[in-house]
Amino acid sequence: MAFVQAAEHLSFVAAGRALGISASAVGKSIAKLEDTVGARLLHRTTRRVSLTEEGAAFYARCRRILDDLRDAEAMVSEATGTPRGRLRVSVPTIGYRFLLPIIPAFRQRYPDIELDIDFNDRLVDVVEDGLDAVIRSGPLTDSSLMSRRLGPFCFVLCAAPAYLERHGIPQSPRDLEMHDCLRFRFPTSGKLQTWQLTQADGVDPFRRPSPLTCNNMEALRGAAISGLGIAYMPDFLAREAVDAGLLRTVLDGYLAEPGQFSILWPSNRLVSPRLRVFIDHMTETLFRKT
Repeated sequence: MAFVQAAEHLSFVAAGRALGISASAVGKSIAKLEDTVGARLLHRTTRRVSLTEEGAAFYARCRRILDDLRDAEAMVSEATGTPRGRLRVSVPTIGYRFLLPIIPAFRQRYPDIELDIDFNDRLVDVVEDGLDAVIRSGPLTDSSLMSRRLGPFCFVLCAAPAYLERHGIPQSPRDLEMHDCLRFRFPTSGKLQTWQLTQADGVDPFRRPSPLTCNNMEALRGAAISGLGIAYMPDFLAREAVDAGLLRTVLDGYLAEPGQFSILWPSNRLVSPRLRVFIDHMTETLFRKT
């Protein structure tokens, strides 16, 4: 436990504070552990602590062991009807827009669950990274994971009103060939996102050079609001700006390809009470139209 806390905080002082012991006690405990395993697990300098290569691999296993221990404890406490403990979840970077609004209600129902949410777009290994669950969009390809659909979302094409006043409003997909189209590059693969448009055979919306290509959807949204061109993004990302009049959607009738978010978790691990209620809450509340 001392090693895991030190690895996560990269500080003996912070690890000791989390465990309720002194920093020197943490250091002695880790030194004894390193003697036992016969390898240096942490680099120490006067300024910082960092994991060695062996330490990083050892940390991943220790993290899972402690999570399994907490799961076993949670099983016993399940009879009390009070799920508790830490829940580690990975969510796409822009997921904060749909996830954070429903967290207060979850916290009110389950105040003893500690949420540790990692917002990023990298490909994660649920088991190796010691995660309880991940929320992702797109096709589900990993057969070792259990999954549940959270709900569909749609993509929209949108631009700032000022841009549309200058360049005109496209009436069909072919009109996009004469517009500035902002591109999104997937950070994990480096591939450019295609725009799924119906009745668009032979249309190349990217015939003109794009004024902006980036790998961050929030930046793409900001570029569209600034009037740089037309952007293709999830409806939940555009909704607030559209409602405020900062963006206007176009070609709504040509965007029929829905997206799908799912929550995934390891199939070879017991579903703890805290994970079960989190999955249920996500399924009941995410993407539900009021």
